[in-house]
Amino acid sequence: MAHQIINPASLPQPSGYAHGVRAGQTVYLGGQTALDRDMQIVPGGIVEQFRQAFSNVLVTLAEAGGKPSDLVNVTIYLTDVDDYIAHGRDIGRVWREMAGYDYPATAGIGVTRLWQKEALIEIQGIAVLEG
Repeated sequence: MAHQIINPASLPQPSGYAHGVRAGQTVYLGGQTALDRDMQIVPGGIVEQFRQAFSNVLVTLAEAGGKPSDLVNVTIYLTDVDDYIAHGRDIGRVWREMAGYDYPATAGIGVTRLWQKEALIEIQGIAVLEG
């Protein structure tokens, strides 16, 4: 099956990876940290980093022709699980602002660090687009 590389112009230009890959109606969304357009991790803590990382995921999904309700799986990598839990209500509010009340199968995984040392979170996902 042919696939399409998805690299939105509004995100940092990737090198050695793709922001997303569409294969048929399935979109594989590569891990996104809280990088802004200037390739800097946004400051302000886990809630702000969640907002930026999830925004990056959703921008890639939109570029592939999808919407948040198409997400079927999301994996969240965290350098501090306790910090994420402590801010869970605020993170949940951000999710609902950005994606509504559609919740895919989700996993949260604690890790020792991410690619950018300042990154607290990385989000990847899988979406299935409507026919």
